[in-house]
Amino acid sequence: MTGGPGDGAVEAAPAKLNLYLHVVGRRADGYHLLDSLVAFTEHGDVVRAAPATGLSLRLDGPFAEGLEEGGDNLALKAAAALQARVGAAGAALALTKNLPVAAGLGGGSADAAATLRALARLWRADPGEAVLLDIARALGADVPVCVRGVPAYFGGIGDELAAAPKLPPVGVVLVNPRIPLPTAKVFAARRGQFSAPARFSASPRDAVELAALLAQRRNDLEPAACELVPAVAAVLAALAASPGCRLARMAGSGASCFGLYDNSVAAAAAAGWLAGRQSAWWIQATRLTAM
Repeated sequence: MTGGPGDGAVEAAPAKLNLYLHVVGRRADGYHLLDSLVAFTEHGDVVRAAPATGLSLRLDGPFAEGLEEGGDNLALKAAAALQARVGAAGAALALTKNLPVAAGLGGGSADAAATLRALARLWRADPGEAVLLDIARALGADVPVCVRGVPAYFGGIGDELAAAPKLPPVGVVLVNPRIPLPTAKVFAARRGQFSAPARFSASPRDAVELAALLAQRRNDLEPAACELVPAVAAVLAALAASPGCRLARMAGSGASCFGLYDNSVAAAAAAGWLAGRQSAWWIQATRLTAM
């Protein structure tokens, strides 16, 4: 996604879904080791960058309220890190927050990744993917996979990325009960044995085949998230009961969940059905980005 001549740069920051998420171990420093298939949706935040002296960030959108516009914002941290690498003058950043905060959709990480891509274009810099990924690793575990923005297997603590099979552009409904759930709390509450990695090489042709593959896997953080926020279980049950749902699962560390549907039309119908029953939830129909 780009701006026109003289308009600066515009970059999508799509919602990230962990289609499955297995906790496979734990390092001596306490960080958990993961095996996950990550995909992205067409719905998400938007980052705009324009030429300026110094770095600034302006927030808007339905979930901008209460977010930090100063140096603690991950997008601004990403901008400062890239600026230090390439020696650029500055930029005025605008971030439209369409995704809930602390929702397990990778919004902050996607914003940081989109900022790196937008500024590389605005500043006419070509640091190369290796430099962008190096900056991304220092910003957070989810940022590297968001820099690439394509389906990928996610290993280690997020520092190990591998190519994933092509995924179909199936319909998706995202649901969040509007209850923030910090990732660290969910990992701290997780109990039980570690899981085995569960990667597959087949390219599912449609929602039915994708759901069948994912049904053999799980999100190991779901029990902990449901214990911390019981509304997560209610969201999962509602998605599973919605017309045409092929699979319902928590999207990451919670509290957001997703349902898979045959196509965008089916997803939109399911979103309407859910909205008619749960008006307090955030509900968004979209689809997986085709890659």
